Amino acid sequence: MHEPLHESDLEWVTWYAGTTREIRGKALCDVGARSRVGVGLLELPPGSNTGPAHYHSHEEEHLFVLSGRAVLHLGEREFELEPGSYVRFPAGEPVMHYLENRSGSPCKYLMVGERIADDVATHET
Repeated sequence: MHEPLHESDLEWVTWYAGTTREIRGKALCDVGARSRVGVGLLELPPGSNTGPAHYHSHEEEHLFVLSGRAVLHLGEREFELEPGSYVRFPAGEPVMHYLENRSGSPCKYLMVGERIADDVATHET
């Protein structure tokens, strides 16, 4: 068992800096050792997206918006997400998804997902 931590104790990590896919994150789950379940605090800046669209063969993902707004691309449909919005991406369901921030402020959200060695992420081509 680990002691509680506060997200402010962790440094932000930035991926794809300076591109339309820039995203910042903190792996809340991996302090001390790698967790079996991934829990990330993520921030999508204005004008960024989490593409390419994808789905997972074995891993289920959950997304909960804390602040800001984003557009969820789910298959051929679009959904406006706001604080309090929640969505589950079932494992093995072949529906591509990604987020896009069309607003003028960052969108902060929690992403929770399984970590299964046999998982295959299928990406949009």
